Amino acid sequence: MGEGIDGRGDPRWGSIAELVRAAAERYAGHEAVVDGRVRISYAQLGERVERAAAGCLAAGVEPGDRVAVWAPNTLEWIVSALGAVSAGAVLVPLNTRFKGAEAAYVLQRSRAKLLFITGTFLGTSYVASLRRAAADGPGTGPLPGLEHLEQVVVLAEDAPESFRTWKDFLAGGDSVPAEAVRERADSIRSDAPSDIIFTSGTTGSPKGAVITHAQTLRCYQVWSELAGLREGDRYLIVNPFFHTFGYKAGIIACLMRGATMVPQPVFNVDTVLANVAAERISVLPGPPTLHQSLLDHPQRDHHDLSALRLVVTGAAVVPLQLVERLRSELRIATVLTAYGLSEASGIVTMCRRGDPAGIISSTSGRAIPDTEVMIADPEGRGRPAGQAGEVWVRGHHVMQGYFEDPAETAEAITEEGWLRTGDVGVLDADGNLCITDRIKDMFIVGGFNAYPAEIEQLIGLHPDIADVAVVGIPDPRLGEVGKAYAVRRPGSTLTGDDLIAWSRREMANYKVPRAVEFVAELPRNASGKVLKTELRAR
Repeated sequence: MGEGIDGRGDPRWGSIAELVRAAAERYAGHEAVVDGRVRISYAQLGERVERAAAGCLAAGVEPGDRVAVWAPNTLEWIVSALGAVSAGAVLVPLNTRFKGAEAAYVLQRSRAKLLFITGTFLGTSYVASLRRAAADGPGTGPLPGLEHLEQVVVLAEDAPESFRTWKDFLAGGDSVPAEAVRERADSIRSDAPSDIIFTSGTTGSPKGAVITHAQTLRCYQVWSELAGLREGDRYLIVNPFFHTFGYKAGIIACLMRGATMVPQPVFNVDTVLANVAAERISVLPGPPTLHQSLLDHPQRDHHDLSALRLVVTGAAVVPLQLVERLRSELRIATVLTAYGLSEASGIVTMCRRGDPAGIISSTSGRAIPDTEVMIADPEGRGRPAGQAGEVWVRGHHVMQGYFEDPAETAEAITEEGWLRTGDVGVLDADGNLCITDRIKDMFIVGGFNAYPAEIEQLIGLHPDIADVAVVGIPDPRLGEVGKAYAVRRPGSTLTGDDLIAWSRREMANYKVPRAVEFVAELPRNASGKVLKTELRAR
């Protein structure tokens, strides 16, 4: 039985607001967040979140209003987001890689009332790019093109005219009685929406998956339990907060267990190494590329990484060698893989501590408690173990639907409550799930189904290949064939012909890429997923 779960498997907190308050009381003196030179305790975090919630009340935020955050991983993101949710708002996190028009689309689609925005990040003025995108429209607020957006708060010391600074926003809430803030938090129902996570949009316009407080709390109590997150852990959160992996497996999980959050705004391996050593980081989730770059860094041995004990990763391809190297070279006791998607609260299956390295690298583990996973044929019938099909999921964490989009919701969720994930997978005899690809990424070579992730896993075994992505391209004879975009290891002189010849020895002929293009790096979105649409467009 997990700490924080009652006998029915339900979380003991009714809402995220209640979780924040409970953490502030239970872990009061523990360090909650380390952001640069700023260090605050859980008691101080609780105070800051209540002050931000008061600011939301003063700004006219009502229960159910959408409040967006467009900023990198910082203390201000944590405080503004949790403050909004504690005021009964529905959080809409915006991808930090968005351009102005993409951010404006999500803000307009969600009818966000309030936006917290960073000033400048990675050399880009978010305020300026959004202003350009939303300069024209019927609205009378700070951005005429976004008529529902009433206020924009810049998470900085200065702000352009018609926008507010973070300091002014917080000061605006000082006149709101503490009882009013507490009363609003206490009124939040567990079945009320807590957030709308917009899908990454790699296959079309982003759609907003609506998730409730109860779903979030139940899922990440389970995640914390299965991962073995502990009180006193020090957690480097490199995964972006706008993504479920960063916000929920990061911030929410830390609040549940009293772990210290160390947000890192940009993935940079030198900064990761420095942070792990200086802050005695014990928990480092992230995509496989993060851990691979850590292992391969020439200065790795100059840093003390001995506190690291827990790594959680996930992708279609997690090399066995990566799992073994994390365990042997860095002496990391627990390395786990997991699978999830925004439409299922971010988690569906997970490996268990004690699973052998082969299971951890070749599968995403078994269904989390009270969850059903089925491999479906095109007619929606279940397929036996060992046969590939679309992964369908049913359980407590399946979204309420896409925000105000009944047609897309009906496409995604069957009348029996099954979520069609769009992923291709196989279950083994023990119920471990192996994701082989996206249905839309599969291509057909002379009548044979070719799954890029499977081909990528095989090519990834080549000693000169550091990274690879495969897409289908038109072929006059076979209909489609594979093209590999590959990243060579430093110093390698491997040619495309060499790689094709090697592939012919290692895999069935229809899987062998007919073309190879070497690139410096693969295009990825901020969640670490390779942008196959971009590669296909080339």
